[in-house]
Amino acid sequence: MTTPLFESTLRSLPLLGRGKVRDIYAIDADKLLIVTSDRLSAFDVVLPDPIPRKGEVLTAMASFWFARLGHIVPNQLTGIDPESVVAADERDQVRGRALVVKRLTPLPIEAVVRGYVIGSGWKDYQDTGAICGIALPPGLQQAQKLPAPIFTPASKADVGDHDENISFEQAQARTDALLADALKGTGKTGAQLVTEARDAAIALYTQAADFAATRGILIADTKFEFGIDAAGTLHLIDEALTPDSSRFWPADSYAVGISPPSYDKQYVRDYLETLDWGKVAPGPRLPADVIARTAAKYVEAYEHLTGQTL
Repeated sequence: MTTPLFESTLRSLPLLGRGKVRDIYAIDADKLLIVTSDRLSAFDVVLPDPIPRKGEVLTAMASFWFARLGHIVPNQLTGIDPESVVAADERDQVRGRALVVKRLTPLPIEAVVRGYVIGSGWKDYQDTGAICGIALPPGLQQAQKLPAPIFTPASKADVGDHDENISFEQAQARTDALLADALKGTGKTGAQLVTEARDAAIALYTQAADFAATRGILIADTKFEFGIDAAGTLHLIDEALTPDSSRFWPADSYAVGISPPSYDKQYVRDYLETLDWGKVAPGPRLPADVIARTAAKYVEAYEHLTGQTL
């Protein structure tokens, strides 16, 4: 097994920044290199132990979905081999875990789609009978499928902070305000872009969920990120429909009324909940068995979903 990559150290390209999982480098005025590390965040804290092959799994799964759903909305991919844009002695850092993407202007929101009542949505529904202000039928149970998928945007938070659920109207106002300069001359408004993002996100989720169901996986919810080019055209960016951005449930373990097991970092969350660590950085070290089981769960999700071995 290859050595896990906690942080890339490319010298041939300028580093623009590091997110919770991804390192972003500039190639030129039009393109970026996105390197998906093996870092893992839980409770919005990046933990000190990487998960072997996690970056490889996330990159392969996102690429699978970009190819499958490209007819719905344009995406960030350029088709350029990441190994061709770095120095020869850096190729092992990008192999299988990096993408060369278009340099786009991100929308300042997370485009969240929910198909089931779970997580913060379940708590919200119990308190208000709605999720993020969207009224739902009475009497729904935990993990019950919604009558139709709903779009519940969130504000984007910095690393270490929490995203906050916002209303559709707040998302429109936020995008109008923060993308005013980028939209000059495009004939579009931020409000129009959020409407486009909502429609695209629901279409992406619906088609992905329908396909995943044929593979024995339920997609409970997911979040997308979108960006625009100079003409104001919406593109799907970042990652798409991975265990980091989505809640995947094995269909054979699903039952209404409980929180089903999931293909993600639940082993890590469960372990961390046994500790008194305050949920602040840098976070505790993980036992070897928790790392191994989490790594296996990521690979299992990819192989079940795509029918391909990694």
